[in-house]
Amino acid sequence: MEIASVTPVAVALPLARPMKLAGVEIRTADNVLCRVETRDGIVGWGEASSAPGMTGETVASMMAAIRLMAPRLVGRDADDFAGNLAAMDFALYGNASAKSAVEIALYDIVGKARQVTAASLLGEVRRERAPLIIMVANGETKKDVAQARRNTDEGFVAFKIKVGVGTPEADAERAAIVRDAMADDALVSADANQGFSYDGAVKFLGAIGPARLDWVEQPVMGHDVEGMARLAAMAPCKLGADEGLHALRDIREHHTAGAAVGGSLKLIKLGGPTRVQEASVLCAELGLHVNVAAKIAESSISGAAVMALASAAPMLDWGVSVTQQYLATDIVRNPVRIVDGHVHAPAGPGLGIDVDEDAVARYAVGT
Repeated sequence: MEIASVTPVAVALPLARPMKLAGVEIRTADNVLCRVETRDGIVGWGEASSAPGMTGETVASMMAAIRLMAPRLVGRDADDFAGNLAAMDFALYGNASAKSAVEIALYDIVGKARQVTAASLLGEVRRERAPLIIMVANGETKKDVAQARRNTDEGFVAFKIKVGVGTPEADAERAAIVRDAMADDALVSADANQGFSYDGAVKFLGAIGPARLDWVEQPVMGHDVEGMARLAAMAPCKLGADEGLHALRDIREHHTAGAAVGGSLKLIKLGGPTRVQEASVLCAELGLHVNVAAKIAESSISGAAVMALASAAPMLDWGVSVTQQYLATDIVRNPVRIVDGHVHAPAGPGLGIDVDEDAVARYAVGT
């Protein structure tokens, strides 16, 4: 399984509808795909989204990073996961998203070569499906309520209400109204995406009582662990971390400080399947809640990688967040399936998806 080529491809994938996240409206998903091919012709695909506010990386920087790392990977064995991560780390500090796109493709290749799933390469396969956390982010209370009721009727059991987009008091009121439109036993969080100041988060948490939330995700900046700890001490519900988790040491720091009781593990933050799996094992050891998530919005390439990790995670009590359903069209022929509010892990070898290279070419952009 000798690596012959590592090729990044920048794509702009149209969303099914515009989306508002922490005050920003997005219409396309600006992602980087990575196509890796071996000497014997096995092709693997990876993906990472541009999230400069979360990782510091842009499409242009990821393209440059993968091109810089590629010469150090060509000629290496695809199944030497530890060695390939070390080679990328030696070539370039940080750049977790770019490294993740490459490593997802390597897991795809090795699974195809061995005729096993990527999940089985990560560890024991513990589950074949997981509840999807459906995002409620229409920017209007009436639309949010209508969506929550519709999704509940469709069988969804887990939701994430986007906050940090208005005043803390207005966001708290909206969250409470939307929560009432969901089933009493639904798993419900509010995600601020770092959208509140510390004082704003205090106001939001002080007003959120009627919303009956299971947890609030990343109310303040990810680096403000002390602020998260102070908020956790006064919050009426659990706090979870997202943008604050980029490495195993971040998980330990939040746990030790009492800053969060769980978190969102993302490939683009931690740097690939190997490190996300290590993070999920650590969370289980520390008794932390786990959500395995893609970023908005990634195709079924990323969705399949997320489900491989969700299948192998020791604990997954905060569900999964795949995001290909927010795209106007996918770039694989067999998209990751969502049935009755649950995401099903692809059963085929590697990631278990068949990438449509014509669709990739259609949405490719120059960089």
